[in-house]
Amino acid sequence: MQFSFTAPTPLEYFAFLVQSDDDFPLLEAAISLAQDEYPDLDVQQVLGDVDQLLARLKRRIPADATALPRLRALNHFFFRELSFGGNINDYYDPDNSFLNAVLRTRRGIPISLAVLWIELAQGLGLHARGVSFPGHFMVKVNLPKGQVVIDPFTGQSLSREELAERLEPYKRRSGLVDEFDVPMGLYLQSATPRDIIARMLRNLKEVHKTQEDWQRLIAVQDRLIVLLPEAWSEYRDRGLACAEQGHTARAVADLETYLRHVEEALDLDAIGERAAELRRALN
Repeated sequence: MQFSFTAPTPLEYFAFLVQSDDDFPLLEAAISLAQDEYPDLDVQQVLGDVDQLLARLKRRIPADATALPRLRALNHFFFRELSFGGNINDYYDPDNSFLNAVLRTRRGIPISLAVLWIELAQGLGLHARGVSFPGHFMVKVNLPKGQVVIDPFTGQSLSREELAERLEPYKRRSGLVDEFDVPMGLYLQSATPRDIIARMLRNLKEVHKTQEDWQRLIAVQDRLIVLLPEAWSEYRDRGLACAEQGHTARAVADLETYLRHVEEALDLDAIGERAAELRRALN
């Protein structure tokens, strides 16, 4: 009796990883994003590389070390010894979002660096989480005597004053000043693994959209829709990218999904016209 086994496509594998919030494998899901760009990528190999870094780090920390020395040892290892840091020279290179490339070059953007740092921190038993801070992803660690917020781009610990200073331009742009101001704690809430993967994908989306790379953009949109099946604006954006790529039937289906589910939006008329135009082209 012969069994035939078909390996899952990268999108099917991703769908399997992100199906439940209960045991969401953040690192594995983040690594898998690179499979569209690197079809031969061995995700398990990259997971193993991160495990090896953790093993190296653990060997130099006494078993009875408290949280603060563990955090100091991690930061020294990650930012000084291994020289992980922000890719200042080419911030918008898609490789900055792909963890296999970040591990190779030791350069990334805040959120990709954060995912690796959080994995190592949690491996040391630290209570570390990601923070969807406006404009710049952060990490935080809860210690017995309070919370430390770190910029994963530089390794710098940020005081409340420094965080407030970074928030100022965002608050002014968003009208969140004076009586509309909100407490700092709201900006420092933990991001869920699903939120983190969505933000990584939206960073890639922005890069491909700017470069009008519709094929890569569609692949990112496919993942966003698997991750967030009720984020209707993602169907609209995939539909528009499909139209650019000449996939008219797919474009119509996505734009109609958006129009069916969204009752109030400034672009409804324009999207309705675009869908009608594409339908005419199909017929």
